[in-house]
Amino acid sequence: MFGFFENEQAKKIKGHLLNLAALAKADGHIDAREMNFILAVGKKNGLNSNDVQELVSGAKGTSADLPTNDSERFDQIFDLVDMMLADGVVDETEMDFCIMMAEKLGFRKAIVGVLVRKISQGVKDGLPRERIKEESNSFLNYNELPRPNIVA
Repeated sequence: MFGFFENEQAKKIKGHLLNLAALAKADGHIDAREMNFILAVGKKNGLNSNDVQELVSGAKGTSADLPTNDSERFDQIFDLVDMMLADGVVDETEMDFCIMMAEKLGFRKAIVGVLVRKISQGVKDGLPRERIKEESNSFLNYNELPRPNIVA
């Protein structure tokens, strides 16, 4: 699966799957729907189920790289939130984990809670991923703008 000289993309996929596995384990166990979701993400990225299961079980060492652009960062937090919703129960530990991971992915601490909730609501409402991404990007761009100095 991942060799000694794995490329940057393989490292990102591996890190993303490890993040998903950590979220799935946040409530103490990996639900079958959560595992199926992780397997689907792995398959979408060219991995077979045995490789994904081996990675999730922790059989291989890890050195995850964080995404380097906004699109990849959003995709990772989207998948984490989607995973949180996979078993139909939103555990507070899972929500906290998503918020923590959003911060680690480089989103500003002041907006991560709102971002995670916006993605969560979009998924629950059945909105397409790209629409949620567009709406979140406009929210993020607005909140990332520098604030003017107002002198009274």
